[in-house]
Amino acid sequence: MITNHKHWSIVEYLHETVTNPNIHIKGNTSYYSAAWSGSFEESVVRYLYGDAYSSSQWEPAWPIDQLYIGSHVCIAAEAVILMGGNNTHRTDWFSLYPFMETIVASYQGKGDTVIGDGAWIGMRAMIMPGITIGEGAVIASGAVVIKDVAPYTLVAGNPAKPIKTRFDEATITRLRQLCIYDWEEAKFKALQPYISADNIDLLEEQSHLYDQTSASSK
Repeated sequence: MITNHKHWSIVEYLHETVTNPNIHIKGNTSYYSAAWSGSFEESVVRYLYGDAYSSSQWEPAWPIDQLYIGSHVCIAAEAVILMGGNNTHRTDWFSLYPFMETIVASYQGKGDTVIGDGAWIGMRAMIMPGITIGEGAVIASGAVVIKDVAPYTLVAGNPAKPIKTRFDEATITRLRQLCIYDWEEAKFKALQPYISADNIDLLEEQSHLYDQTSASSK
């Protein structure tokens, strides 16, 4: 919940505050750490048509890129998610300037931006347009992400480069097959102690046991 008081422990749950129809939030758990800055829509998402001002001022002349944010996503203070394709600056033209006479031709879309379930975006990180960040990925503070980020991979730097994976390849494959962020709320809550741990064998076992118990009780 947003208040006028700013503090690092106060978070903004995105499903409660986002109004732009071009921002799609999965579930009710993803949040923005709103300390020292404006709200998520005011300070994080840049150049995305659909806010109150842009919608009242003009009609878009091109398809609008969409922003998709998964569940259990953590976005730290002052991160930036840059939308709007190339922002009407053509690097293949002699002049980068967005002249109104050629404004439509000067725009090049970059596609939708997708932040996968369970990702963590560090403080002052910047996500460039059209990027897909995989499930459970970590974007280090200050990183500038210009390429897609694989699931459960930590990237850092400018431009951001892979530093390490959070788990070995086999564990990542097994985690993704479990689809934990698509579980019904009751199952996720019941198995949360095993999710907040690092034993993949036990997590798989408990998931299978939960499913068996649920099926037999119906």
